[in-house]
Amino acid sequence: MNQELDYLQLVLHASLPVKLVMLALLLASVGSWMIILRKKAMIDRALREADAFEERFWSGADLAALFKELTARGGSLAGLESVFEAGFREFARLRSRRQIDPRAMLEGAQRAMRVTVSREVDRLEQSLEFLATVGSTSPYVGLFGTVWGIMIAFHGLASVKEATIAMVAPGISEALIATAMGLFAAIPAVIAYNRYSNKVDRLNSRYDTFQEEFSQILQRQSHVEDNG
Repeated sequence: MNQELDYLQLVLHASLPVKLVMLALLLASVGSWMIILRKKAMIDRALREADAFEERFWSGADLAALFKELTARGGSLAGLESVFEAGFREFARLRSRRQIDPRAMLEGAQRAMRVTVSREVDRLEQSLEFLATVGSTSPYVGLFGTVWGIMIAFHGLASVKEATIAMVAPGISEALIATAMGLFAAIPAVIAYNRYSNKVDRLNSRYDTFQEEFSQILQRQSHVEDNG
């Protein structure tokens, strides 16, 4: 308990610039953890929904019935459901036209799916740049606070005839807390950014793979109808 009180006193007795640095790092850390928790829930949900949709899609479900079911849900679609809905919707729209080239139908569906994949990946990547910024800059911000605090501590020795380490130790201790806070903010942000970026890349790869496989299914359907 005494140690915690000492740390608090060190923060409270720090100079104003060091306090501002600590406050900025504290806000960055809180913001990072909010994004970390929100992104974890979002990406985990996207992975679960991708698994569930792929299982249903490849189980032999009727595509037209699946499309009607998804469109009935309105704007709650995301991930692979959204990619499938966009591709099938555009394919059906073009198919309803008379004398349209099967290749044009397929290309239109592929364009719609590419746009949807890009939008879904952007949604998953949103705010990750904040984690990258916090992870890369927080140690330097903390170091700035430390350097400033040490500079002030040694500047106070200018008017002292006999300087001892005991005279500057409190000031140096106050300053070093800024470096510790910088690392405290940076380390979780870097770990989360690397982890979530990897998961988003894996989801992006799954979306692209599904897009290609679904395009092959639509291509077969367009040729069957064209031959019929």
